[in-house]
Amino acid sequence: MGTNIIFGIVIAIIIIAAVLYAIGFFMRKKNQEKLNDLEKRKENLFDLPVIEEVDEVKRMHLVGQSQNTFREWNQQWTDISTKSFAQLESQIFEVEELNERIRFFKAKGAIVQAEATMDEMERQVEEIRAGLKELRESEERNSLEVQKALDVYEDLKKKLRDQGEEFGPAYNELQKQIKNIEIEFTQFVTLNTSGDPVEAREVLDQAEKHTYEVEDLMKRIPAAYEELNRTFPDQLKEIQEGYKKLLEQKYVFPEANFQEEINRVKKRVENSMNDLAKTEVASVEVASRDTASDIDALYTVMEREINAKKYVMKNRQIIEDYIDHATKNNRQLLIELDHTAQSYTLNHNELGRVRGFQTEVDELARRNNEYLPKLEKHEIPYSEVQSFYKDAYKILDDVESQQVEIDDSLAELRRGEKVAQEKVESFEFRLRNLKRFVEKQRLPGLPGEYLEFFFVATDRVEELGKELNKIRINMQEINKLVSVCEEDLDLLDEQTKDLVDAAALTEQMMQYANRYRHSHPDIKAAIDKSLYLFSKEYRYQDALDEIGTALERVEPGAFKRIENFYFNNRDLV
Repeated sequence: MGTNIIFGIVIAIIIIAAVLYAIGFFMRKKNQEKLNDLEKRKENLFDLPVIEEVDEVKRMHLVGQSQNTFREWNQQWTDISTKSFAQLESQIFEVEELNERIRFFKAKGAIVQAEATMDEMERQVEEIRAGLKELRESEERNSLEVQKALDVYEDLKKKLRDQGEEFGPAYNELQKQIKNIEIEFTQFVTLNTSGDPVEAREVLDQAEKHTYEVEDLMKRIPAAYEELNRTFPDQLKEIQEGYKKLLEQKYVFPEANFQEEINRVKKRVENSMNDLAKTEVASVEVASRDTASDIDALYTVMEREINAKKYVMKNRQIIEDYIDHATKNNRQLLIELDHTAQSYTLNHNELGRVRGFQTEVDELARRNNEYLPKLEKHEIPYSEVQSFYKDAYKILDDVESQQVEIDDSLAELRRGEKVAQEKVESFEFRLRNLKRFVEKQRLPGLPGEYLEFFFVATDRVEELGKELNKIRINMQEINKLVSVCEEDLDLLDEQTKDLVDAAALTEQMMQYANRYRHSHPDIKAAIDKSLYLFSKEYRYQDALDEIGTALERVEPGAFKRIENFYFNNRDLV
């Protein structure tokens, strides 16, 4: 038993030792792989042609800002090639020692530090090489870009020389700016050829910026100058002369400060010309937009008064005649209303409305009479009178429209009365015909409901006749009565037909049912009851329902057959 335990312990120790050995082996191998990778990266970094690139830039004999920049890159490379490489070598050596002494975890931490150093060195070297490349290419790039800017500059210089009159007062300032650009280009060439492409680049940027700014100015100035030198002055001259002529023709302007407005616009043009001389084109363009808008407004004022005069002269007599016409129409309508009101009730305030029209027309006449002498004496703007005329037309058109409407309504009263009289005669004729028709049926009697409705309809027709015979009739009420009478008579027609049809069908049903009288007691009873309802109570529909129901039980389909025969041969029955 003791031997087995000892044997188990030995086996366990062997297994643990094997596991530890395996772990150590793999950790050492992994650390070694990272060391190999670091060595490879170090060699690749050493193999980069940084020294050659430094020497190439050094041979350019840079000066000024470019030289300072080169010195910074060169110093960084010196630091990397001495201090940083030495530090990296030391870290790699430390990793190798730790790895050999089986201190794997410490070795792993040292590898992380070495990799960080390597990463930083690679980043710095990449930055140095990019900076050196920029210095090498600066001069070439400067040469290409300056040529493009110089081409633009030469074009501007030539354009200013050949087309100087297009730039007006801005000519001298443009010359100064072009001269300054020339100085900047000269300074650039000096710096670039003397070995300072970086500072030369800054000067070139300024020269390019100023060149393209002047190019933009020279594109915009001619149009601005054309407006200030010709367009606006010509327009203002035309406005001034036109205004003077209109005043001579006795025009009156509601704008008391019209001349001041002309002077104000002229002053703005002068100020804009001064701004143009300073090449302040943006402010000139803004002011010119305002000037154009103000000039349009001045033209609009004069055109408004000219057009207003034409309108007033054309419509002056028309308005006067229209007012007289409306006054006469209103007077005639008042007479007609007074006459009509003796025979008819007026339900829509016609008299009040017509008096209101007269008030409106009188006010128009008053204002027109007020304007006429002012027009003769040239004391009022034509546009003000034009506005009055347009308002007057609207009012007069509306008044006339309503006058016609009222006049038509008066005529409609008479037409309505005539129609109502004809309706009364028609209603009376229909009542007589219905009465004769019922009498011809020789019925034993008539139901009370039917008689009551017949008398109601008759009374309404009589009431309608009485309303029409009044000295002063109300057509609104009469039209309502006409409508009610028509409805009553239509319903009475229907009830009469139903009553006569029910009576006739009852008689035919009873005649047909007699064949079953002795063989079917229920038929006999139905005939007796139906006969009672028919001859004693005059309930013809109930009598029909009674005999029809009984007959249908004995002979299905008989009711419908007799009914169809009756309606198909009603004229023969």
